[in-house]
Amino acid sequence: MAKKKKTKTKNKTTPKLKKPSLKLSSQQKLIFGSLLIILGILLFIAFLSFFFTGKVDQSTLNAIGSREIEAQNWLNKLGAWVSDLFILKGFGVSSFIFSGLLFLSGVYVTLDINKVKLRKHWIWGTLIVIWFSIFFGFFSHKYDALGGTIGFEMNSFFQDYLGKIGTSLLLIFGLITYLAIRFKITGQSFVNLFKRAKNDLKKEINPTEKDIVVPLDNDLTAEAEDIKSAFELVVEDNIEPTIKNHSKPLTKTETEKEQFKIEVATEEEPELDIEIEKVTEEASETNNLSDKLVEDFGQFDPTLELSKYQFPPLDLLKKYDTEGITINQEELEEYKNKIVETLNNYKIGISSIKATIGPTVTLYEIVPDAGVRISKIKNLEDDIALSLAALGIRIIAPIPGKGTIGIEVPNKNSTIVSMRSVIASQKFQKTEMELPIAFGKTISNETMVVDLAKMPHLLMAGATGQGKSVGLNAVLTSLLYKKHPAEVKFVLVDPKKVELTLFNKIERHYLAKLPDSEDAIITDNTKVINTLNSLCIEMDNRYEMLKNALCRNIKEYNTKFKARKLNPNDGHHFLPYIVLVVDEFADLIMTAGKEVETPIARLAQLARAIGIHLIIATQRPSVNVITGIIKANFPARIAFRVTSKIDSRTILDGSGADQLIGRGDMLYTQGNDIIRIQCAFVDTPEVEKITEFIGAQKAYPEAFLLPEYVGEESGTSLDIDISDRDKLFREAAEIIVTAQQGSASLLQRKLKLGYNRAGRIIDQLEAAGIVGGFEGSKARQVLVPDLVALDQLLANEI
Repeated sequence: MAKKKKTKTKNKTTPKLKKPSLKLSSQQKLIFGSLLIILGILLFIAFLSFFFTGKVDQSTLNAIGSREIEAQNWLNKLGAWVSDLFILKGFGVSSFIFSGLLFLSGVYVTLDINKVKLRKHWIWGTLIVIWFSIFFGFFSHKYDALGGTIGFEMNSFFQDYLGKIGTSLLLIFGLITYLAIRFKITGQSFVNLFKRAKNDLKKEINPTEKDIVVPLDNDLTAEAEDIKSAFELVVEDNIEPTIKNHSKPLTKTETEKEQFKIEVATEEEPELDIEIEKVTEEASETNNLSDKLVEDFGQFDPTLELSKYQFPPLDLLKKYDTEGITINQEELEEYKNKIVETLNNYKIGISSIKATIGPTVTLYEIVPDAGVRISKIKNLEDDIALSLAALGIRIIAPIPGKGTIGIEVPNKNSTIVSMRSVIASQKFQKTEMELPIAFGKTISNETMVVDLAKMPHLLMAGATGQGKSVGLNAVLTSLLYKKHPAEVKFVLVDPKKVELTLFNKIERHYLAKLPDSEDAIITDNTKVINTLNSLCIEMDNRYEMLKNALCRNIKEYNTKFKARKLNPNDGHHFLPYIVLVVDEFADLIMTAGKEVETPIARLAQLARAIGIHLIIATQRPSVNVITGIIKANFPARIAFRVTSKIDSRTILDGSGADQLIGRGDMLYTQGNDIIRIQCAFVDTPEVEKITEFIGAQKAYPEAFLLPEYVGEESGTSLDIDISDRDKLFREAAEIIVTAQQGSASLLQRKLKLGYNRAGRIIDQLEAAGIVGGFEGSKARQVLVPDLVALDQLLANEI
């Protein structure tokens, strides 16, 4: 019943989210287009009739509402009124262009032609109407209908300031501008036109040999024969003849031939200009369609459904009085003297020393004298800690990128790094990262902002009470302050059941869950297995979408989808980032083992490109929890204080985490340098205020649903038919109910069965409702309390 109610609610809310479509059907386009064509024809008839009946109809305009008076216009009183409005009171004769534009619009709509050209026709047509109206306004004093009232008034306005000559030149300039923009006419076009006219005139006056028409008749005169032979001689020999080439005196006929040859050779060909036509490259059909959609509707906006969503304000975060760096000169001098004295005791000289003060730790950078081994200083770590009487001394030898050795010494009075200070920093507010996370501040008091999308997964480890849960809250708070609910979704796994419960309030904004789950925050280990496998299905589905879209990662895919180059009818949709947060990974490994590790390893290896990122926290950083497969795929790691060097090496592949001072003091590495950071502190009341602020706003109908996953050993659909049950089904059911333990191994021992047969009987018992579903390594829950209830249950089945 609960499922049915949920479905009905969903069906009721869905139509409210639909937007009205303005797209016309083919039948509507035919009707609307025909109406525009008829209106264009009627306007033309009314305008044309005005020049024959306009004067007579002037007396009927005031009585247009009376049915007794008839107008002489061919469209009666409405035609007389419209033609008087457009021609006499409007733009004059040029109003005929409006009827043509209406007719053309009807043709475009009826034949479903691209409307881009139609808009251009209307814009240029309106400008031409105004130009002709002003032009005919010169003659409106003779006949009012030429330019109309608008043309006459505009013409009078220009003449008052520019005179007739200025107005004429302004009209000529407008005409030149129209021709240049509309028909791409340039000054070179007039030059080419003039040259063609000149060449044509030159050909008529002085024709060349190409213009000579040789008759095909064989009866040629002697003079024509001489001309023909001379022409052939010049063409065949291709020699420029001169009179000097002949040694003998020429006869009369030869002289005429020679003169003709000289004229032909000296005649100049007319110079022709080549006009180059620029050919624009034709765009592909897909680009045309997507560009048209973007031009008409704009880019797809995934935040449109929650367009009024407001990000949490900074006022929700607490501002502490002890914030900021305080310089204690006496403390600096004391520690500096003790470091120098300790090193001098071991005959290690120092050429220079510099202090960098952080919120909880001060870094002393020293430059040893030449010839001093670094390993010698590194081995004095405990001696320096003893002389300084301080907890958490850490030596960096050498500091990467610098020619110095660093000694980190905790401050006597540490300051709190508030979440407000790191969120309000310009580095975080102006970042363009995909998934920005503000961890806290470094030793140099610089805000540490990293991109989860580049990590791509994060492993957090540390002893109990050292700041892991606060670190997770800082990560989630950073994303809530920067990303819209449409852009990121969280899958929260909390085996402890108390750390992440506050985020239940933003379930329909930011959280993702399985379709049949009631709570979005997962606390049951069985549901964790199903959720992880569901994320693997989501990963495979997303990779299939990326393959079909010819994209390499989620950023390219979403950019392409926003540009409307991917069709939603083909299964494409906007992909939000998914962040999986596991608060206590060791508990999952202990209870489920490989069933959890396998999907985690798959996601860690493959899910980066499609926007699924993992954040795993554990308080037991041992090798059986943080296995080699997991470490290989989690290059970004955070280590809070741990109890031993072995745990530090397990997390960071190096020592240092055992020398931290706790209370959010952590080491961060992304595969190269190790950076010491004071994690930003965000308290539970602050998280509660943020989630309440977000939860009070309009949300999606339900949480983001992951793909449904059915476990291989669920067995709910097996052997439902009573006739197919095993012969030992009744006896096995009695054993299970009596022992109140639903396991296949119990049946194997009691009934001396093999594992496969015992497993089939367990599936049949689940289908009959005697035992519960599969729960990993745990025994199944027995749903029947005693043998009496079992007899009633089996009797009702018959």
